[in-house]
Amino acid sequence: MTRHPTMRWDSSEPTLHLVDQRILPRVIRDVRCTSAAQTARAITTMVVRGAPAIGCAAAFGIALEAARTKGFGDAARKSALTKAFQVLAKSRPTAVNLFWALDRMRSAVESHRGDGAALAVKLERLACAIHREDIRINRAMGRHGAALIPAGARVLTHCNAGALATADYGTALGVIRAARSKITNVWVDETRPFLQGARLTAWELMQDNIPVTLITDNMAAHFMQRGEVDAIVVGTDRVAANGDVANKIGTYGLAVLARAHRIPFYVACPISTIDVATSHGRHIPIEERGRDEVTGHAGKSWAPRDVRVANPAFDVTPARLVTALITERGVMRAPNAAKIKALMRDAR
Repeated sequence: MTRHPTMRWDSSEPTLHLVDQRILPRVIRDVRCTSAAQTARAITTMVVRGAPAIGCAAAFGIALEAARTKGFGDAARKSALTKAFQVLAKSRPTAVNLFWALDRMRSAVESHRGDGAALAVKLERLACAIHREDIRINRAMGRHGAALIPAGARVLTHCNAGALATADYGTALGVIRAARSKITNVWVDETRPFLQGARLTAWELMQDNIPVTLITDNMAAHFMQRGEVDAIVVGTDRVAANGDVANKIGTYGLAVLARAHRIPFYVACPISTIDVATSHGRHIPIEERGRDEVTGHAGKSWAPRDVRVANPAFDVTPARLVTALITERGVMRAPNAAKIKALMRDAR
């Protein structure tokens, strides 16, 4: 696990401390959030990223707003919390964990009958419970997924679905951590344009002394063709009701390559990431981010100043290309609408 936590709650102030993932691994520095608006900005600007981590941060954002307004009158407090839910909901549109966490916090607010101080305590406890729950889920996924990894495996992963993308341990990297005794190498795509693989995943794996080789995104096919990839494990930000998977841009290409080279393509997927209200992957909203992420990095620009830029943050992999979803309740091979419906029914 990372030596520095992705997020840390300080109940004495109260404050949410988020490690600033924009500057890792060069600098380890926290961003302090004391309101929902500050938390939303941290999510939007990628201080914190990864679907489960975004959900946890959003829950703490609501807890912060409840603490900030606990001395307000009922009407003023209600208005502030309503705005808090709105600003957090707009922070990242693709990651469904954000809305899952906000729905849980909203239910707690709506069912509350006490004063503002009691509500603040209630929401803090719920946010902390969501955080602890995410760690338990990740470890369970790791155990289930590890059974799929053969001895001596060379595993490829894309983006960062590790401790930094969750409350701790990770989804895809949770599987890799749990299977570490069987893994001889992890191929890490750099993950353009934000370089989550190069900056974050490689750093996490090196901290855990798991053998890692960093490659550029366009090298993955080369190593598959040479027979040097035995499995691909990625995370996800949203899974539609039919099993289509939205994940970091570039994931779909890897799934197509995996099918062409007969390599299993696994998706580590907390049940909270399954969106039964979205029937098909084509209905998943795809976040479009700013041009500066593509034209350069870390304040350096290398593209022509006026070039037109497209920067979708995610793509959608059809369910037919997914070998299995790895959930906290077990492994779902060849996911489809019927299997997902059954899983969600049993998970209630």
